[in-house]
Amino acid sequence: MKLKDRLAHHDKTIGSWITLGNSSIAEIFSTAGLDWVVVDLEHSVIDISQAADLIRTIDLSGASPLVRLTSNDSDQIKRVMDAGAHGIIVPMVKSGTEALQAVSATRYEPLGTRGVGLARAQGYGPGFQDYLEWQKTSPIVIVQIEHKDAIDNLDSILGVSGVDGLIIGPYDLSASMGIPGQFEDPEFISAVDKIKSSAMEKDCVLGIHIVEPDHSLLRKAVDDGFNFIAFTVDIRILEKSMRDAVGIYRDLIS
Repeated sequence: MKLKDRLAHHDKTIGSWITLGNSSIAEIFSTAGLDWVVVDLEHSVIDISQAADLIRTIDLSGASPLVRLTSNDSDQIKRVMDAGAHGIIVPMVKSGTEALQAVSATRYEPLGTRGVGLARAQGYGPGFQDYLEWQKTSPIVIVQIEHKDAIDNLDSILGVSGVDGLIIGPYDLSASMGIPGQFEDPEFISAVDKIKSSAMEKDCVLGIHIVEPDHSLLRKAVDDGFNFIAFTVDIRILEKSMRDAVGIYRDLIS
């Protein structure tokens, strides 16, 4: 079943995050059994050419390629969708108007505002008619709720047709509240609970990014009802695995 359909059925899915522009990492992640893999353009130095290679690798390796944008930029949305992304993750969405802007940028006229071109997504030309039908309903749009202002506008954000789900951005959300990284703070926990309640009321897919490669946090996210879970990020897996191994080695020889 395609990811879009799984989201519509509220199936639990797991993905991860790529910030290094290396197609081998994209292939390793995608063939490990992840449902989707996010190419991160916001907090990385990945350029549009590298993003296109990563999207292709993820797609051909059996996972759904999504792109986290640098911002809610219709020109960037057009380019990553033309490169073959199945959908987008839109940072810092604070209003229904901004959510609608993102959805519109994934669809052609008259349904949206996206310009029409021929690239990998359209089979370099011969697949245009199939893509024309696909883009009417199939692009995935996940909004990031990562600012305290967004919490007051959740009903309008989640009420936008074409928004498939939300994902909480814990670091930015906590920073906007003046408590950056303090995820155990009662105020932060209360904000997350409010987001969860609104998502459930709107029957919206509920996502979260677990940045640290901590299996206990993964279990907690599943138990807490999240069904769109991004588990860690390439740089944290590499850093923590190596640091843990070096620590064990130092203990052994001391």
